[in-house]
Amino acid sequence: MLRFRQMEILQKFSVVHGAFHNHFNQDRHLISREDYKDRRSVVLAEWRAVMG
Repeated sequence: MLRFRQMEILQKFSVVHGAFHNHFNQDRHLISREDYKDRRSVVLAEWRAVMG
């Protein structure tokens, strides 16, 4: 928080970071490796579609 000079910039960053973190956070320790890899593949394909 000390690196942000304006609260508005911190708030914008927090909103974007929170959205991406929630989207990509898969709780790896709660699921099997196969399920994790399948979910990551879906997320990566969605990311490429959005960015491409």
